[in-house]
Amino acid sequence: MKKTNWHVITGAPCAGKTAVILELERRGYTVVHEVARAYIDAEIGKGRDLRQIKADLPVFEGHILKTKVRIEAGLDPEDIVFLDRAVPDSIAYYQLTGLDPAEPFERSRAMRYKQIFLFERIQFKTDAVRSEDDHIAAGLDRLLEAAYRKLGYTPVRVPLMPVDERVDYVLEKI
Repeated sequence: MKKTNWHVITGAPCAGKTAVILELERRGYTVVHEVARAYIDAEIGKGRDLRQIKADLPVFEGHILKTKVRIEAGLDPEDIVFLDRAVPDSIAYYQLTGLDPAEPFERSRAMRYKQIFLFERIQFKTDAVRSEDDHIAAGLDRLLEAAYRKLGYTPVRVPLMPVDERVDYVLEKI
């Protein structure tokens, strides 16, 4: 297991993760943007819709998992990095979609993150890349926390507050 100096920003859809990642990036920190959102945005740009992109869930989730693994393998474990979701998030998404989470569990054991920040949810809003609803988001929140705990982490819950205050809260904890 490779120990890292990486901090995971995670939580259910519509928890404000992207806004915090963008602010961390603006402040000069190294960040990794959410793989699934980037992939979906790129596919929509090619003319596909969300239904088409997620039509074969095992292929979709497998692609996201493998991309996260590849990206993380290229990061320096000594660098302070903030990840908008990490490999263990795939455990929760596999479970949510009824897939066997054995592969994401196995891959999650290769890295040890410095800290996990689990963001409290804000009011759910649908957009072009979200296929979840508020009920699914609440379930995903529980699955994410359970996945990280099963891997031996104690996630830090990040309360609702303005973006700048959330960023300051995260930075105080590292």
